[in-house]
Amino acid sequence: MKEIINSTNTLLVDVRTPAEFAEGSANGAINIPLDRIPDELEKFKNYENIVVFCRSGNRSSHAKDILERNGFQNVYNGGTWLEVASMQNR
Repeated sequence: MKEIINSTNTLLVDVRTPAEFAEGSANGAINIPLDRIPDELEKFKNYENIVVFCRSGNRSSHAKDILERNGFQNVYNGGTWLEVASMQNR
């Protein structure tokens, strides 16, 4: 997972609320709250890998399911934002 997170063509998506995202997230991550994913599918195109994450891994599991149902492949549930951040190259 560390290699995927640090790949140059990986999209890191924090699916928490904007308020949660503002408190801290993984470097380079974008914020698309879980309830907005179906409306923001265009933003996920053209990436080799997509890593979704949240506070506990629950919302990111749902986000992964939504993306896969919409034809996206190589979608990974990164778990918590702290786990993803800890795997990033410093």
